Amino acid sequence: MERIIIFGFSGGGKSTLARKMGEILGIEPTHFDRLHWLPNWVESTREYKREMIKPVLERDKWIIEGNYCHIYWQERLELADTVIFIDVNRFTCLWQAWKRSRVYKGKTRPDMGEGCTEKFDLEFAKWVFFKGRKKRLNYLETMKMLKDTGKNTYILKSKKDINKFLKGLSK
Repeated sequence: MERIIIFGFSGGGKSTLARKMGEILGIEPTHFDRLHWLPNWVESTREYKREMIKPVLERDKWIIEGNYCHIYWQERLELADTVIFIDVNRFTCLWQAWKRSRVYKGKTRPDMGEGCTEKFDLEFAKWVFFKGRKKRLNYLETMKMLKDTGKNTYILKSKKDINKFLKGLSK
């Protein structure tokens, strides 16, 4: 595992998985949310994200965490040797996002842009529960298409699956 994509739903555990995999494999993860959100929750441009992610794709080893399918999605899929889809159910995602908001209340998570203090409001809850899940069938289709390409593909459906995956990686 040298070029890894992790994508899935808000609150599913993508960032935590990327961080833990990075520690195990000695690869610094790149978090798309950190590229997307500039200080104080200002959204960056598509061009900025493309400019920032391109040199990452040129490295020998990388972990890229986040969906952002409009930013070098096909290139990421082609270059990756490992693709991980975090397909945790919406109730768990909502619960984990709320818990995370308590842990980081008034602070910025390490995987976010500077000055983006953690928040949990109705708009974000709607995103986690409904809007952010609209591409689920597309993601499953992508994983199905990748199955026979020789890439390592994983669909992790629970915190238990994620922990089991990490335990296997540590060995």
